[in-house]
Amino acid sequence: MIASLRGEVVDLGGNYCVIECAGVGYLVSITARLASRLTRHEETLLLTTMAVREDAMTLYGFENTQEREMFALLRTVSTVGPKVAMAILAVLSPADIAHAVATKNAKALQAASGVGKRLAERLLVELKDKVEVFEDRAEIAGEDSQAGAGGIAAAGVALKADMAQVVGALVGLGFPEVEANSAAEAVVAADPTLDTSMALKAALKVLGN
Repeated sequence: MIASLRGEVVDLGGNYCVIECAGVGYLVSITARLASRLTRHEETLLLTTMAVREDAMTLYGFENTQEREMFALLRTVSTVGPKVAMAILAVLSPADIAHAVATKNAKALQAASGVGKRLAERLLVELKDKVEVFEDRAEIAGEDSQAGAGGIAAAGVALKADMAQVVGALVGLGFPEVEANSAAEAVVAADPTLDTSMALKAALKVLGN
């Protein structure tokens, strides 16, 4: 099991990167959101997990432990494979997913590519007693941010995180980064209360006009 990779990003795409470690290049599947935060020829550290099938072995990369743990949890749901799990993490953070499940917000989960109404409802049912730990971690992180930087600064950090997720998801869907940024900025400026999934839907409407 390859648990992590540290090395230079020698290639980068909308949903993958190649990390060179000790002269060996590892192809890693990542979310569009994470891809938007990486830079070619710079060193990075990714946490990883491997999915093994008869015809392929695929490495999946994550920014932190929470993302990797949520990826594993999502895959315990019936019919959810690695591709769908990554699609969900491309538009929702682990805390967002936990909140959607806790509040029975199926529409938030449907913002992910490949997640229809039935699958969203299945996710709510099968994860309802398993996601509390992710919400607890988010609350602790939020309290630490406010204590260190004040409420306004903490709100600004949250907004940037939402923007990064929205832009990353749009780029992953094939929109140019400049257009994705403009659309995301427009919808968040119009309604700063939008969560990530709703901002993504609004941005898609803007780009579709």
